Amino acid sequence: MSYKTWNSAMPTTVPMAGVATANGTKTMLQIAAPSTRDLEIVSWGYTVSVTPPGISTVELLQTDVAATVTAHTSTGIVSRDPNAAASLVTLGTTATGFTATVEGATTATRVFDTQLLGIAAGNTDLVAAQQFMPDEERWIVGRSKFLRIRTTFTSTTPLFLCWVTWREIG
Repeated sequence: MSYKTWNSAMPTTVPMAGVATANGTKTMLQIAAPSTRDLEIVSWGYTVSVTPPGISTVELLQTDVAATVTAHTSTGIVSRDPNAAASLVTLGTTATGFTATVEGATTATRVFDTQLLGIAAGNTDLVAAQQFMPDEERWIVGRSKFLRIRTTFTSTTPLFLCWVTWREIG
């Protein structure tokens, strides 16, 4: 079974809104793998509201330390099957959530994908989506590790909306 979440609370009466970027590094979305399962990344993506004023980086990576985030609730984790069991990812301010306020002292990372956003006028690289093929291309996030979408911008101007789809295996 696969699950999906965004760097936003689940919308009810208003649409999802992007999150302001930081002048520096900021975790936009963090998913804490449970101690009983690995996470197999199926796909990920993002949208940036405007061309950033400087070269910017968007990373999909695994870390050993959690950022402090706005905690997701179980309603923010969507299963593709409405009859499936709830996701086992750990919820909380140092677990699964979005919009980090503290990055944490990461000592080990595994980078799965990195995108550079250019600053040229008319830049069209403001939407990205990557689907990993089964078996050889799909990255595995280890048990009790943290999957993050992390950005490094030179301003707080762009709004950023991102998502990840994963399977829980093992």
